[in-house]
Amino acid sequence: MIYTFESHSLDAERRELRHGRTLVPVEPQVFDLLLFLIRNRQRVVSKDDLIAGVWKGRIVSESAVSSRITAARHAVGDTGKAQRVIRTIARKGVRFVAEVQERGGKPPVTDKGAVSAAPEPPLPQPTRAAEPTTLALPNKPSIVVLPLANLSGDANQDYFADGMAEEITIALGRLPWLFVIGSSSALTYKGRTVDIRRVRTELGVRYALTGSVRKDGSRVRVTAQLIDTSHGGQIWADAFEEELIGIFDLQDRVAAHVRTMISPTLRSEEIERARSKPTENLTAYDLFLRALAIHREDFAQNEEALRLLHRAIQLDPGYGAAYGLAAWCYDLQKMFGWVPASDPRIEEGVRLAHLAAETGRNDSEALWMAAQALFLLSGELDLALSVINRAIKLNPNSPNAWWVSGAVHNFLGEYDVALEHAARARRLSPLEPLAFIHWMPTALAHFFAGRYQDAADAADRSLGEHANYPPALRLKVATCGLLGRIEEGRNWVKRLLAVNPDATVAGLRAYYQSRLWRNPSGLETYLKGLRLCDLPEGRL
Repeated sequence: MIYTFESHSLDAERRELRHGRTLVPVEPQVFDLLLFLIRNRQRVVSKDDLIAGVWKGRIVSESAVSSRITAARHAVGDTGKAQRVIRTIARKGVRFVAEVQERGGKPPVTDKGAVSAAPEPPLPQPTRAAEPTTLALPNKPSIVVLPLANLSGDANQDYFADGMAEEITIALGRLPWLFVIGSSSALTYKGRTVDIRRVRTELGVRYALTGSVRKDGSRVRVTAQLIDTSHGGQIWADAFEEELIGIFDLQDRVAAHVRTMISPTLRSEEIERARSKPTENLTAYDLFLRALAIHREDFAQNEEALRLLHRAIQLDPGYGAAYGLAAWCYDLQKMFGWVPASDPRIEEGVRLAHLAAETGRNDSEALWMAAQALFLLSGELDLALSVINRAIKLNPNSPNAWWVSGAVHNFLGEYDVALEHAARARRLSPLEPLAFIHWMPTALAHFFAGRYQDAADAADRSLGEHANYPPALRLKVATCGLLGRIEEGRNWVKRLLAVNPDATVAGLRAYYQSRLWRNPSGLETYLKGLRLCDLPEGRL
């Protein structure tokens, strides 16, 4: 018997769940639960009914039943509060409420041999468009780690599942032969019904790693499936369950298994640990993940993130990534104009950046954040270049490391290198939430090279992602001035001053002259463009 509902079909004989024509991987017990709910959809099913029908009367904890119901909802795309498919009836149980059609036998086959399934509804558009829309596969194995489902039954633990996916991404990214999409692009699929074929075209990857995380007390269980994006078929699956103290070993094992499946000719003894774990202190790790989730929201959230990170550092003074993220928080305060350039907090960011570079020597994430703060907050370009080169050597698939490298090379006068590295950052993370920052090395490289229209276009790409990003607003003003579009430039000045009221020509001269700009004529050209559009001159 085949049951179709919403955009899904469940084949009881083949034990397959499909979304349209895409096979959805589900654990056997979750499949049994879905089948039981569908067959009993005319009534509310209690916990006792589920234990009798799915677990055959075995003793099962309430949390185990809840986690399987959550997994079933995730499998059919029934996330959030809508409960269009599986509805909870308070103090009674659950009921399958979607309209179901039944047909017997195997699914009909089309003339071309493709399995006919329920028609697919229009898919939601991605939150950020890839560039280009359809990306070609790289000339080496490529993978994205999609958001892991949180099966803990506690929405407040989403950050833990997201952090687990990020750690696996970083571990895989340490393999130079593997092309790994950045975790921030992967997170744009969170909470969406994922069509693996769209993942293939939007991100340009051959494989997708999907799975779930259940954190229960002192233990964590991770399931993972490796999917071939060309047809949506599962080619490998496994599960890991350990005490939380062993979480980093678990991440390494997941990465090693995926690595073996992609390149079976590699011998297991040649597999070495790809990265140095930042900390074994899970409390510090929790604090770091919480800070990571909020540090870019606004000034108040940024300050809260710093509070969490200082607690993490107190618990683990050798935690390089915590120092790096704290330095990055101060970096963001400067970039967004939340604090003036003379604020003493900027010097604190520099201090933390040095500590991140020292304590995080084997952590590419700590190093890219340290390098960004070193060049932007203190103008230490040569040190920043050394730090970012090490970050890229450790993790050649880090989009943020390549972006920072592009920015550093810009201020060293190496504009072609900056363009190349910025483009690589965008390719590694096509749906990057930080795209507004990733576009800036491209915009500045064109500006420094005298290609003002190209610089304006790239600034537009940045502002299209974040309409109030001050560095892009300033560059837009400067290009308008130099291109003779004075009235347009004055309008951009109004927006800049609404976002960053302290912006003045004199202030920017002092900042860049003392810290960054090694090309005096380039700085004067930049300031001239700002002045032409009537940015206030100000005084020191």
